[in-house]
Amino acid sequence: MNEMPRYLTPRQAADWFGLSVRTLDRYRASGEGPAFHRFGGRIRYLREDLQAWADARRRTSTADDGGVGRPKS
Repeated sequence: MNEMPRYLTPRQAADWFGLSVRTLDRYRASGEGPAFHRFGGRIRYLREDLQAWADARRRTSTADDGGVGRPKS
């Protein structure tokens, strides 16, 4: 079994999430996506950063907005 590389291409990252590359590109451009690295002209994602981004979006119900719109304590 091939182990997934530590740094993933945008295509690999998008596949991991079940997203299109274009959606991941939009998230990156808007700053809403996972942290990424730029090596020359190439974009790469660390697996750990992808998991952290996914974990931050974990919800327990469709009503759970993750704190968006709630007043800060």
